[in-house]
Amino acid sequence: MCPHDRTMRRQVLLFISVLALNSVLGQVTYSIPEEMAKGSSFGNIAHDLGLDVKRLQAGKARIHTGNTAEYVQLNKENGLLIIKERIDREALCGQIAPCALHFQIALENPIEIFPITVEITDINDNAPVFEKGERRFEISESAVLGSKFMLEKAIDPDIGPNGLQSYTLKPTDHFILKLHSQSDGSKKVEMILQKPLDREKQEFSSLMLTAVDGGQPQRSGTMQIHITVLDVNDNAPVFTRSIYKASVKENSLTGTFITEVKASDADKGSNGDVSYVIGNSMSSISKLFHITEDGHLILKGPIDYEKAKKYEIDIEAVDRGGLSDSSKVVIDVGDVNDNSPVINIISSSNSIGEDSNMNTVVAVMSVNDPDSEENGKVQCRINKNIPFAITPTSSYLYSIETDSELDRETASEYNISVTCSDEGVPSLSSSVTLTLHISDVNDNAPVFEKSSYEAYIVENNTPGLSIFTVKARDADWNQNARVSYMLEDSSVNGVPVSSYVSVSADSGVIHAVRSFDYEQIKDFQFRVKAQDGGSPPLSSNVTVKVLIQDQNDNPPQVLYPVQTGGSVVAEMVPPSADVGYLVTKVVAVDVDSGQNAWLSYKLHKATDRALFEVGLQNGEIRTVRQVSDKDAVKQRLTVIVEDNGQPSRSATVVVNVAVADSFPEVLSGLTDFAQDKEYNDNLTFYLVLALAVVSFLFITCLVVIISVKIYRWRQSRVLYHSNLPVIPYYPPRYSDTLGTGTLPHVYNYEVCRTTDSRKSDCKFGRAASQNVLIMDPSSTGTMQRIQSEKKTLTGTRMPVFLTCWMTPLLTECQSPRMCPLVLIVESSMQFALLTTSRSKISSSASKRRMEAPLHSAVT
Repeated sequence: MCPHDRTMRRQVLLFISVLALNSVLGQVTYSIPEEMAKGSSFGNIAHDLGLDVKRLQAGKARIHTGNTAEYVQLNKENGLLIIKERIDREALCGQIAPCALHFQIALENPIEIFPITVEITDINDNAPVFEKGERRFEISESAVLGSKFMLEKAIDPDIGPNGLQSYTLKPTDHFILKLHSQSDGSKKVEMILQKPLDREKQEFSSLMLTAVDGGQPQRSGTMQIHITVLDVNDNAPVFTRSIYKASVKENSLTGTFITEVKASDADKGSNGDVSYVIGNSMSSISKLFHITEDGHLILKGPIDYEKAKKYEIDIEAVDRGGLSDSSKVVIDVGDVNDNSPVINIISSSNSIGEDSNMNTVVAVMSVNDPDSEENGKVQCRINKNIPFAITPTSSYLYSIETDSELDRETASEYNISVTCSDEGVPSLSSSVTLTLHISDVNDNAPVFEKSSYEAYIVENNTPGLSIFTVKARDADWNQNARVSYMLEDSSVNGVPVSSYVSVSADSGVIHAVRSFDYEQIKDFQFRVKAQDGGSPPLSSNVTVKVLIQDQNDNPPQVLYPVQTGGSVVAEMVPPSADVGYLVTKVVAVDVDSGQNAWLSYKLHKATDRALFEVGLQNGEIRTVRQVSDKDAVKQRLTVIVEDNGQPSRSATVVVNVAVADSFPEVLSGLTDFAQDKEYNDNLTFYLVLALAVVSFLFITCLVVIISVKIYRWRQSRVLYHSNLPVIPYYPPRYSDTLGTGTLPHVYNYEVCRTTDSRKSDCKFGRAASQNVLIMDPSSTGTMQRIQSEKKTLTGTRMPVFLTCWMTPLLTECQSPRMCPLVLIVESSMQFALLTTSRSKISSSASKRRMEAPLHSAVT
């Protein structure tokens, strides 16, 4: 048959025999003939599996064959299975039927495995072949009819109908063929003598043995048989058994004794000598086994259970006369655990997201052990303490899946070690390691190092100064862990917090936007938000409290005695004052806080340093010694008030003290303090000036009182509330003598002050009866003249005017800014009255002392 016809026949046979079974649990079976040409297609896997061709491309479809050669390839463009290498069924499977290729189609994203089976059908591409081209027999002419002569079997690698079917022997004058079926499916061929031989007629003869298979067309092989007729050997050897059974381990060494066969010959002498030969014509048998002349079957070469589990050997016993008998030796190969499991990774993932669901497949592998029974049973396991499990999906396929939640922050990479062990003794195992990276998901919000922060900044800072740094960390990776900082919208005293501070988005450094004043704001707080760069972003916030630290930037303020530019207020000390007599008290405050507001009082200058001292802490001016008449009437003290800041700040106050025990002397002393020369030249000028000052101050105080009330009404919600302690302040009390002067009643002025001037109060008190001036009767005339002059200058309604003016002024005084005005007005009026009195009294020959002392005390 020409090659062209043979090719056409194969193509027709291909279309007839290719069978694509329906998918059962994703498995597809094809049937193709052997020897198909390279590039031939035999099935569309996309169509047969019900898949889209795009799925093959997107899933990176590929064929996994394990350790076997790759005979088939996949065209991912159209899903066709194509012959890659020539398939020889005989080389692939030998006499095993059915013969099939097993492989898997692996897809990714998601991972899918489809088992594929391709059954290889036999074609008649091999003719029966005899190992030897000829065989010689020496047969005695006395051989009895029916004598058997074992012939060599022909070998045909094909199976089924294409295998060896029959034998023919020509010519058939003396011999005929007889076939005996054997357990392995083959046929034993015997040549039987059917007509006596006669050496004298024909000593030599030749026969042709032909073996024919059942293929289309038929193929055949021949062997020439040469017969030499001998004289007289009428008994053939006879085996003791028709079948001998033996077993041998696959790891047995060369030369191992397997079994012994025995045949006997009834003849005597040389005709009774029997020799043994292996009758199998297959060369592989002769390479593995050898029989000695005395019938011992010996292992000649290495055997492998995984290649052949059983051997059937034909043994012939031949005597010298050429007579023979045959027997069969069946050898079972015993398996030993000499093969470790073979692990093949079909598909695996390099990385997986930490938010993957449970039972996500990360790898699929096949595991095979060629050993049998317990030696071929495999158990696979993976290393412990990892969130993965290995699950068998079939007898040889395993998948590695997640069995718990993943957290990249706990472990960003896993080395999964798979160990597969068989159940042989001793057990053999194989291992493979997979590296799996866990990709990050933004599942962690930034976390600040502290639950809250406190920062300190000294007042009068430079705008833009760095105050503090907040720090937050994010356990995620890369962009998901990139933290940025921002201020949350809020306000401080109605002002947006962004006008106070700013925060660096990258570093978390908080800067002051403005310069702070401790006296205006002592602390404030705000919230900083930390946000990562994930999608969607996660954030957290923290409270930051900024405390303003005080600086010694304010000097002390003297509240009493009030220092005025135009009038002089003096404290009176009687000449008979004892040691420790309280002259007055210097009252000062410092709007700073802490040690910056701790005040100390020192006497800087004094007319007589030996007469007075100042309390270091309380500012009280007391006499150091007994006051005498020799002491100067006019005493001038300069007191320095210092705070405890670094560097310290100070204020100076001048205290005028009159050493006198009568009112005229006081008036004289006050006049001396106020001026150095007599003011009698122009009495009218002073009176007009005093009235103008008093009127101006009265109008000014009314305007200020009204403005303060309106201002308080409008700003009551935003006033700063001070928590500083209250410092009482008591000005001196004055009284006229007989109720006929300009001060008919004695008034207590109780002034309550704090270091915050906006919370100070002035209270107008009631009339008092203590510490009043009592005029001496001898000076009645003088005081009457003074009263007369007062009436002349101010009119009889002057006390009413002062009362009406002072009462609302002192009652409405709610601020230390107002209280000095009251004192100034009072001092101005006193000064006007005293000036008038002094001008009148100076005309007297001498100044008479008044008996009643005038006390000025600070309560």
